[in-house]
Amino acid sequence: MEHIEGTGHLRMVGHPMDHNDVKTKVLRARPADKVSVWITAILIPLFLIAPALWNGYPLLQWDTGGYLARWYEGYLVPSRSTVFGLYLHFGEASDFWVNLGAQALCTLWILQLTLRVLNLSQPFRLLAISLLLILTTALPWLSSLLLTDIFAGLSVLSLFILIAHGDKITPLEKLSLALFTAFAAATHSATLGVLFGLCVLGFLARPFLREKIALAGLTQASLSLVLGSAMLLSANYALSGQLAWTPGGIGVAFGRMLQDGIVAKYLNEHCGEEKLKLCPYRNELPATADEFLWGDSMFDKLGRFKGLGDEMGHIVVRSLADYPAWQAEAALKATAQQLVMVATGEGTISWLPHTYGIIEHYIPLQVAPMRAAHQQHGEINFAAVNRLHVPVALASMLLALAIFALALWRRKFDDLALLAATVSFALLGNAMICGIISGPHDRYGARLVWIATLTVLLAAARYFGDEDEVEADDASLPR
Repeated sequence: MEHIEGTGHLRMVGHPMDHNDVKTKVLRARPADKVSVWITAILIPLFLIAPALWNGYPLLQWDTGGYLARWYEGYLVPSRSTVFGLYLHFGEASDFWVNLGAQALCTLWILQLTLRVLNLSQPFRLLAISLLLILTTALPWLSSLLLTDIFAGLSVLSLFILIAHGDKITPLEKLSLALFTAFAAATHSATLGVLFGLCVLGFLARPFLREKIALAGLTQASLSLVLGSAMLLSANYALSGQLAWTPGGIGVAFGRMLQDGIVAKYLNEHCGEEKLKLCPYRNELPATADEFLWGDSMFDKLGRFKGLGDEMGHIVVRSLADYPAWQAEAALKATAQQLVMVATGEGTISWLPHTYGIIEHYIPLQVAPMRAAHQQHGEINFAAVNRLHVPVALASMLLALAIFALALWRRKFDDLALLAATVSFALLGNAMICGIISGPHDRYGARLVWIATLTVLLAAARYFGDEDEVEADDASLPR
């Protein structure tokens, strides 16, 4: 027997602490915990938007203007979610600082929930892991940016919690996570695709992992995606009068095939027998999809998506049938390239004429603070940042995959291995969807790869963690 100092309790030496001992330990630490909780709750959100605070204005990207314009223009634009456009509109009066605050707080919330359900919840541990993520990944740049990208990684974590750890959170938290997941899915079709793929994999894996994957959690997660789809359709109808999905998938896929040379070959082989608008330009096609779709090209002369949409769809479908082996090879190559394209900051530059034009036309009161920001003076350089971010991202992907593979080899699949599996499949699914449809871009990799770094940090925390501390954390979980 031994006396636990300051508690008035005895316990058997060598025996685990019972629930009352753990509860006493937690209660005794409560004053210090309150201070550390407040320090964590204040510092993490501030550091998450530190790039925007330094910039003097939320960071902008070349796609930002398309989302901002959705409220004002009243029609659907390819690849620009009206749900995210409405979200940005609600923050206009605050110069979008409300949006950045919401992004930072959602990030803090999801991070602490992830630690909590893995029995790693401790304020200073949360602070340490968050600071490491802020220093070594794209996370603070994503949360400081007016773009959908921050919600991609967060939604993978929220889906994981719903499916694998729904029994460890309260009903209110479960509802909040479902609503958050639905919103995130509605902000970008690629995010919806990744989440849908994870749900499908969850149903396929459930017969082998019944104790880890609850049917109720899978059902709730799947329903959240249905809700997200309904959100998008409703917003599209409310703003445009069209009950339709956000357009652009075929056009974006066409751009990727153009970049791979498939479109040029199709035109050269079929222009003699088909009357296609692009035939006169078949020898002048731009080298990249971005140049064709968003630069000064024949795409503009031929009416953009409205004028060329049907023809691009025709070429995409016919070329899939005509060149299946080439398409498969291009798809594999694009997926592989996308997996390793993870640099931070793509498109967050000083030359953003479309975004600037949208702000000047529709939100003129924000022109002055926008023009005064460091970004608009070319003072952001991601080269130095990526000397750290890129190797950390690539190493994190390999280590997360190693955690998953080791669990399979040992046939011991704990909650951390399940997270590593979720993250690995999310990264692969993201690379397939974005690489094959849109073509590889650093932006698509950077917005998700930070959750691999989080997984590695959580594994390190589990390995080096204090057993008593984990027991105390477990005692604080909902029962």
